Amino acid sequence: MAAAAGSARLRRCVVSPAGRHSASLIFLHGSGDSGPGLRQWIKQVLNQDLTFQHVKIIYPTAPSRPYTPLKGGISNVWFDRFKISNDCPEHLESIDVMCQVLTGLIDDEVRSGIQKNRILIGGFSMGGCMAMHLAYRNHQDLAGVFALSSFLNKASVVYQALQEGDSMLPELFQCHGVVDNLVLHSWGEETNSTLKSLGVSTTFHSLPGVYHELNKTELEKLKSWVLTKLPGEIETHNE
Repeated sequence: MAAAAGSARLRRCVVSPAGRHSASLIFLHGSGDSGPGLRQWIKQVLNQDLTFQHVKIIYPTAPSRPYTPLKGGISNVWFDRFKISNDCPEHLESIDVMCQVLTGLIDDEVRSGIQKNRILIGGFSMGGCMAMHLAYRNHQDLAGVFALSSFLNKASVVYQALQEGDSMLPELFQCHGVVDNLVLHSWGEETNSTLKSLGVSTTFHSLPGVYHELNKTELEKLKSWVLTKLPGEIETHNE
C-alpha cells in the first residue's frame, strides 16, 4: 500500500483559476525538474503564468529515486528508464507504482467535485510519457492528454492496452522540436502515428529550430487546445 499512501505525500504547486473552478489540468515536469521549476520555466517562456479563468493547474513534483541514465544518481523522476531510447524495454515496475500515486491526484480532483471528463493530464518529456501511460492504461475517461517533447517505447504496454479496448479514448495533443537531440523528433512522430492507428484522435505539431525545450508557440497552441477540451461555462449574467 506504499504507492497509495504516496499520493498524499506528492508535493504539488497549484495555480488557482481566476474565476470559478470547473476543470483541472495536471502538468507533469521532465526528469530532474520539479513542479515549481516547471511553473517557473513556463512563466519565463510566456513572460507570465499559464492561467485560465476556470481551470486549476496542478504541478506535482516527482519523488526522488535512483535513475539509471544518471548511473544510479538520485533525481526527481516519475519512473526509471534502462536508457533514453525508444527501442528498449520499459521499466514497468516504477511506471506502475507512479500510475497509482498519480491516480490519487485525479481522485482528489473528483472528490472536490470535478468530473473526470473535465480533467486533462500531460507533461514535458518524461512527464508526457507518464501522462500517456496514466490516461491510456488507467483513465480512458479523461478529457485529453498532452505530450511535449515526449515519446513511448516501440513495444510500450500503452499500445498493448489500446489493442484490447474499444472505448472512447482521450484526444492527444503533441508538440516536438524538429532539432531535439535528446528525444528525437522521429520518436515523437512514431508515437503519434502508432496511437492514431490504435484509435486515438491525435494532433502533432512539429516545431522547426526547437531543441529539447519549451517554446512560446507550443505553449500558446497548448493553451488554445486546453480551452477546446475544457471550455468555460457560458455566463448568463452581464459582466
